[in-house]
Amino acid sequence: MRHLLDTRTLDRETALRILDVAEDMSDTQSREVKKLPTLRGKTVVNLFFEDSTRTRISFEAAAKRLSADVINFAAKGSSVSKGESLKDTAQTLQAMGADAVVIRHPASGAPQTLATSGWISAGVVNAGDGTHEHPTQALLDAFTIRKRRFGADSRGRDLSGVRVVIVGDVLHSRVARSNVWLLSTLGADVTLVSPPTLVPQNVSLWPAKVVYDLDQALAEGPDAVMTLRIQLERMNAAYFPTEREYSRRWGLDARRVASLPDGSIVMHPGPMNRGLEISSEAADSPRSTVLEQVTNGVSIRMAVLYLLLAGERDDERGGDQ
Repeated sequence: MRHLLDTRTLDRETALRILDVAEDMSDTQSREVKKLPTLRGKTVVNLFFEDSTRTRISFEAAAKRLSADVINFAAKGSSVSKGESLKDTAQTLQAMGADAVVIRHPASGAPQTLATSGWISAGVVNAGDGTHEHPTQALLDAFTIRKRRFGADSRGRDLSGVRVVIVGDVLHSRVARSNVWLLSTLGADVTLVSPPTLVPQNVSLWPAKVVYDLDQALAEGPDAVMTLRIQLERMNAAYFPTEREYSRRWGLDARRVASLPDGSIVMHPGPMNRGLEISSEAADSPRSTVLEQVTNGVSIRMAVLYLLLAGERDDERGGDQ
């Protein structure tokens, strides 16, 4: 695996390989000594042009548990905010000997540009670009669903027959986009639920069904319900009447959770707006996988960095250079 830029072009075999390697990584995290020597001598740079404490810390923990050296580069307050271009930054990282660059950027397509520009020879991992994609979030979500469904016997299994409802601000959500493509590649049946104003124009091209009534979607008995954060910071227009109205019609509350079939799980990529897209009762219920998703995120990111930097890449670049 050379880069991880999206899930739309990720084939089933590669996706399952990442999930299976993440199972192995997860097993090591229950040991007293969690650190592995696998990426000793490698340098991973977290290049974040947008704030995201959770994702950055998760990638940092993953890299450190594989014994890589980690450099955290926050664009705010750096020379980037004074006008340095992505190209200049990439060439600086190249000169520093970066082996992998984990990039979050407000512009859709920035990771792709970095990976294909020739500015840098490092492997590139997309940690979220604009409203485009967030592939490791989708992978950790698929991993969480698979683990809850199959338990210890999940290696090699896809998500055929699993029904997933994704509800909320689909328009601004790179998490929704990445999940739709990955879950459908793995065989899941995906339904999107959203106010009509928060549905993307090109959604008819996505491998998912779209409905506007949450109770109608829940009546079909999904195996997982994923609530998306309402991204108020990206909204400069009135996409719904009031927060109270949104919560009443599209929020996941205790009543809606109680209507779900046995074994159905409640997911959220975080951070949560409690009382808006999800109630505290739903977020803290036994069905909730919110904290599991955080734990699984480290295992997934360990797997991605391992597949990016161990084995094939050493052969490609002639070992540690």
